[in-house]
Amino acid sequence: MEPEAAKSWSIHSRGEIIAKYEIQERVGSGAYSDVYKARRLSDNAVVALKEVHDYQSAFREIEALQILNSPNVVVLHEFFWREDEDAVLVLEYLRTDLASVINEAKKEGRSIGVTQLKRWMLQILSGLDACHRNMIVHRDLKPTNLLVSDDGLLKLADFGQARILLEPGYVAAYNPQPYEQNTVNQENAFQPPEVLPETDNLCQEAYEIQEQGTISKEEYFRQLDEFKSKNVDETDEETNVHDGDTSCLATCTTSDIEDDPFKNSYSYEAEGGGDDGQGCLTSCVGTRWFRAPELLFGSTDYGLEIDLWSLGCIFAELFTLEPIFPGTADIDQLSRIFSVLGNLTEEVWPGCSKLPDYRTISFNKVENPIGLEACLPNCSPDEISLVKKLVCYDPASRATAMELLHDRYFSEEPPPVPMSELRVPLTRSGQDENSPRGWSGHDGMGSDSDFEDFVNYTRTDTGFSIRFP
Repeated sequence: MEPEAAKSWSIHSRGEIIAKYEIQERVGSGAYSDVYKARRLSDNAVVALKEVHDYQSAFREIEALQILNSPNVVVLHEFFWREDEDAVLVLEYLRTDLASVINEAKKEGRSIGVTQLKRWMLQILSGLDACHRNMIVHRDLKPTNLLVSDDGLLKLADFGQARILLEPGYVAAYNPQPYEQNTVNQENAFQPPEVLPETDNLCQEAYEIQEQGTISKEEYFRQLDEFKSKNVDETDEETNVHDGDTSCLATCTTSDIEDDPFKNSYSYEAEGGGDDGQGCLTSCVGTRWFRAPELLFGSTDYGLEIDLWSLGCIFAELFTLEPIFPGTADIDQLSRIFSVLGNLTEEVWPGCSKLPDYRTISFNKVENPIGLEACLPNCSPDEISLVKKLVCYDPASRATAMELLHDRYFSEEPPPVPMSELRVPLTRSGQDENSPRGWSGHDGMGSDSDFEDFVNYTRTDTGFSIRFP
């Protein structure tokens, strides 16, 4: 019998890791990360080791998870990161996800009961509220990134695209660098270089808002506007960390970038910056089916509200067991949204004409949009109202996670079931959250090469004119 070939995975060569963990199997693999199931030798606890091959994603996930302290956000136990090696994050191991909950119900030919729906939705809202209270925008909310424990506890995961915003369109002003330490745990927390003096006051004031407790949405954004006016002249472009093309390539398939006949009309990276001139965010984030309209129109000046649109799409899918906007390409995605909500105009969203690609691509007028009610058959008025509060064009009109936690839908009969009574799938029906974005299911990242099958387009002086059959 020939001896077993030595494992070639790079994580197996990391002595500081294998001294503390027994790596059992690889449970997910993608272009930018690999995930392994492992046993912690000190107490036999099962954990997930996430080896992140992308520098920006690793830093963002570590930074976000060390800030967040919520039962509905995945726990980062520790991490290993040296300058010449990939970061390895030690996360709690969660066997399944919300996509599996949806797929199992669909396979069995049943709906998810209203009492179970309420418990799942409350947990999602709780996790997202924790993120937004800390000014963290997730930017890739979808069912496969909502992990579920064996006892029904749901946790937001995959923060590789997350950003910490001082306000919509602004980010913390430092350039992250990996550390030479082999490991850092919660007692020896990851400390990035100090925030530059120009934005230190803005950071402090933003945190003071969070510490004030519950305030109205209007007051919240009024105070942020004041901070912006006081600090915008002091914040230099060079102090912002740009998304660049790393986030874009980690999110979009090659065909999205190379084969898209409309690629000159879309902001796949924040080359020239957004409306604020900072160039600190990119519109190419998230997964197409859950991507907010402002991102599809190339906005690089957005805020927490893009997560709220994604949340509405997730809620709609929980109600119907089908994605509400399963676009095959960005243009198809917009057409599906328009067919439901109608055309995007200044009347429904004042200021939308300033979006980078608003005048680049023109759509025929949708005379009779079907409305969200048609997409949510057999849903109660309260359930439809809940989705309407999120799936709307104007970002400022979307209800916050905190507002929805107090929505009457959750306080009326029947009440949410206890977590212990939730139906949790025994296995995960799809690939893991770190798998390539192109797997069929909840990816929504299909090739754009099929445009000609469903759209006629002609070049104009400013871009393209789109006509749908």
